[in-house]
Amino acid sequence: MNVKPDFSKHANQAATAPAFLSVWDVHAYYGESYIVQGVNFNVHEGEIMALLGRNGAGKTSTLRTIARLANPQLTHGEIWLDHQPLHGMQAHQAAQAGIGLVPEDRRIIAGLTVEENLKLAQIMPPVGWSVERLFELFPRLGERRWQEGVTLSGGEQQMLAIARALARDIKVLLLDEPYEGLAPVIVDEIEKTLTLIKEQGITTVIVEQNVQRALQLADRAVILDSGQIVFDGTAAEVLENESLRAEYLAI
Repeated sequence: MNVKPDFSKHANQAATAPAFLSVWDVHAYYGESYIVQGVNFNVHEGEIMALLGRNGAGKTSTLRTIARLANPQLTHGEIWLDHQPLHGMQAHQAAQAGIGLVPEDRRIIAGLTVEENLKLAQIMPPVGWSVERLFELFPRLGERRWQEGVTLSGGEQQMLAIARALARDIKVLLLDEPYEGLAPVIVDEIEKTLTLIKEQGITTVIVEQNVQRALQLADRAVILDSGQIVFDGTAAEVLENESLRAEYLAI
């Protein structure tokens, strides 16, 4: 059953909220499947927030809803970024407003070099970091700038996917399983890069099954269970609470 969206309910409250990214009473469906069930959280500017939970908890669906992708379908609630209402936008409009989503499958474009993948992201404004600045952040990519993107290693493709997001003028970076299938040494490298990105004032929301690594990187953590929030607090609190991790994160 779909609920007709009502975006006026929290408009005044959300518009004056101190948080940089605000998710208010968000409900979303894949077809008839009720995936996101009244999710609320705030993320402050420059913060790294880990969005955690077991498989099927609704983490990726929440990211996709924030990015305003067609699926899942937002049926109720509001999403605000830097006082801009995202909830009435389509995906390309949310991207122009400052949302940068790095999906789990990375979606590197076949037939294009590393540099061409980055330049393609900059065809439409607003343009973010220059290609040369991105190669300074990711020296491996600079060494492979003329190599076809899909022929890179898994870790290098993840770097390219993050760099492509930064090639736009983004305010929030949404990362879906950025460490999946990567060797620990590559995860170390990506974490260092994410720390540098944070120092540039970019806000990050990370969905990651490698819970320990995500919590060590993050400032705050939100835990989902069956599409609902069961914890919202600091990452340190989750690391210190063994029963919470055992119940909702299976670690």
